[in-house]
Amino acid sequence: MANTAVADADSGLTRAQLAARYGLTVAGERPTLAGYTRQLWSYRHFIAAYANAKLIATFATARLGRVWQVLTPLTNAAIYFLIFGVILNTKAGIDNFIAYLCVGLFVFNFTQSVVLQGTQSITSNLGLIRALHFPRASLPIAVTLTQFQNLLTAMLVLIGIVLVTGEPFGPEWLLVVPALVLQSVFNVGMALGMARLGSKMTDLKQLMPFVMRTWMYASGVLYSVENFAKHLPGWAQTVIELNPLLIYIELVRHALMEDVLLTSAAPRLWLIGTAWALIAFLGGYVYFWRGEKEYGRG
Repeated sequence: MANTAVADADSGLTRAQLAARYGLTVAGERPTLAGYTRQLWSYRHFIAAYANAKLIATFATARLGRVWQVLTPLTNAAIYFLIFGVILNTKAGIDNFIAYLCVGLFVFNFTQSVVLQGTQSITSNLGLIRALHFPRASLPIAVTLTQFQNLLTAMLVLIGIVLVTGEPFGPEWLLVVPALVLQSVFNVGMALGMARLGSKMTDLKQLMPFVMRTWMYASGVLYSVENFAKHLPGWAQTVIELNPLLIYIELVRHALMEDVLLTSAAPRLWLIGTAWALIAFLGGYVYFWRGEKEYGRG
């Protein structure tokens, strides 16, 4: 083989021609987008196992273990209800403020956790990245999968809260499933995009909690969405109504609550929510793939 290659070189073949003849590729070369997708699919079991391991490790040192998956959303809901519902009285004009607040908090928390952890998914796993060869998108996708498992537990708690506070069970509740699927697709795209940004700007993780807090206030989590129409100019109200997290929160509220004020008609919410999911996923996926060779270097 070596003698053949030498003979080929002596015959005047370029390095590119030699590589093509013997099936050689550049070390560390970025695969095509289709090839990268196939690699990710082949690593699906690794992604699932890694996500499960991260979830178990999160509660491994706590005495109550995974009971905190239930206690954490309940504690958050109780604190926000006390501050905003009782002290600041933002519950005025909302028939079932407890359910309204909890839906907003639980749905928003899903994206918030994915974005915050996705931002650090590359920088916090540099040892793993430098030691093993695997598609790096596995890490932010695993973050989303871990938080989705937390969400499933939180949704069981949320359904109990909604029932206890007087909302009737109906077939519309099934709409929660496609709403959360759209949000999950959106979250994957956000995790991928933020993972690349976080790998390039290491200080971004310090800034993101403030960004997410501002995003929460713009998502109608803690007060009626009619406040936007009352206190914002027309252009700002339009921007708020296109807020993807407000869209996903309203879709779940519309599914679980009988009488709830929405910023737009339900069909429009579904269209916008679908558009955001596709834009975020495709944009985040391509953006992350283009930086595949950069991760773990330096």
